[in-house]
Amino acid sequence: QVTLVESGGGFVQPGGSLRLSCAVSGFNFRFDDMGWYRQAAGKQREFVAVSYVSGITVYNDAVKGRFTISRDNAKSMVFLEMNNLRSEDTGVYYCNIHRSDWYTIDSWGQGTQVTVSS
Repeated sequence: QVTLVESGGGFVQPGGSLRLSCAVSGFNFRFDDMGWYRQAAGKQREFVAVSYVSGITVYNDAVKGRFTISRDNAKSMVFLEMNNLRSEDTGVYYCNIHRSDWYTIDSWGQGTQVTVSS
């Protein structure tokens, strides 16, 4: 059974930083591309960043240069370092495997809330 447990969210002022963590179990983590996604209130879930098994990382243009995704294959964990946070980064952040049709995935963790406000 796939289990995804996100943590590290919180309340931060604009310009602040947070580091999100995601513990994964139930599949061969090291062979899967992993992504971070977020959902703001009243909006659809959107892609934030992906860490490919190849080592390549790709980001949503809205977070490029501010967020960094990384992974620890030995611990089956994926991280999202978020710097220079903006109010528009507010939302619930989720991790999951990444594939081209990720929006059809129906099994998600509980997510972790990130609130950026002054």
